[in-house]
Amino acid sequence: MSRPLLVVNEIGKAFRDYRSEWGRFAGWFGFNARVKSETWVLRDISFSVAPGESIGIVGHNGAGKSTLLKLITGTLQATSGTVAVNGRIAAILELGMGFSSELSGRANVYHSAGLMGFSRQAIDSVIDEIEAFAEIGEYFDEPVRTYSSGMQMRVAFSVATAFRPEILIVDEALSVGDTYFSHKCFKRIREFREQGTSLLIVSHDSSAVQALCDRALLLESGRLMKDGDPATVMDLYNALIAERENSTINIESHASGREQTVSGTGEASVEEIVLHNMQGEPVEFVDVGQPVTMRIRVAANKYIPRLVLGYMIKDRLGQPVFGTNTHHTKQVLENVEAGSKIEYRINFPMNFGPGGYSISTALVSTDTHLVNNYEWRDLALVFRVANLSRMDFVGTAWVPPTIETSRT
Repeated sequence: MSRPLLVVNEIGKAFRDYRSEWGRFAGWFGFNARVKSETWVLRDISFSVAPGESIGIVGHNGAGKSTLLKLITGTLQATSGTVAVNGRIAAILELGMGFSSELSGRANVYHSAGLMGFSRQAIDSVIDEIEAFAEIGEYFDEPVRTYSSGMQMRVAFSVATAFRPEILIVDEALSVGDTYFSHKCFKRIREFREQGTSLLIVSHDSSAVQALCDRALLLESGRLMKDGDPATVMDLYNALIAERENSTINIESHASGREQTVSGTGEASVEEIVLHNMQGEPVEFVDVGQPVTMRIRVAANKYIPRLVLGYMIKDRLGQPVFGTNTHHTKQVLENVEAGSKIEYRINFPMNFGPGGYSISTALVSTDTHLVNNYEWRDLALVFRVANLSRMDFVGTAWVPPTIETSRT
């Protein structure tokens, strides 16, 4: 078994307010000093990262994600626990971190790469590649204070990834800038992964986490709440976002082998969800392009002033394929009495590629579950799509073309 590249063992971080500056100075060197107050932002975090493994870190703002990355990279000192690193780390933490606003982009590249331990000769060998990847033109030789945030991110990412590291750490920086450059960044990250680089990425983008990562860590109030496959962790994260004072979160084992997350206040619930073919027969295997009807039976457990049904079809990695709700289709139900039963019949062609899919349902009051989350149910239905009658194709969408050719 290969040796882990990173081992985080019961790491914790407290920010302390000392009674005097002398006390603060003594604390830096490990001496006991009188503390006026202390605030723990991380407690007992433990995990390891294997070579080539990719891990996403998710959680609410203030959960401790950025602090954890700073402890791993050594820009913050841990209050408790240890971090063992067995390889070179390249990190993009705060935008423009370590850059001098008065120096040019080129000068900052030499400065930043030098701090990373690379010689002038080594930087000379890649400076043209860095400039080309950043694609900021003549601004590369202008002061960084003239840069937009997107331009800073371009240079920061280019220099951090000029030499392939054993561990690459990215903290939300890729959310800044244009879509074109984000695609370039993710392409380079995938190439590094294929070459054996491990990845730690903080992101609120569930699609990015599920596409790039083998595992995900969910931090909540400074503690590690969940370490598991990305789809399960993102389901739980979404449930936490929706959680309100009277709502509950239940996690159960599903027949598919995954964990099912159900959350909500319980005013309404999905009692049954079934796929039917054109003959009205329940099906679990569907041909590509086959028309189907999804029947969802909902029970109103209490009086509901406004009821919206939403659903999301996800692929086997948990990435969204298609979703909508009755708010967008202008079919909201008003004044639903307690004890009522509602049946929704949703007709659509199964224009998806072969593979396994799941459906998540949401019973809410508006177009989002952040206002009133009556019930959010992941893995409400699991089914498979098979190509039984169509021409061969690849991908997750069935978009049959009409191709015309001519010779001149």
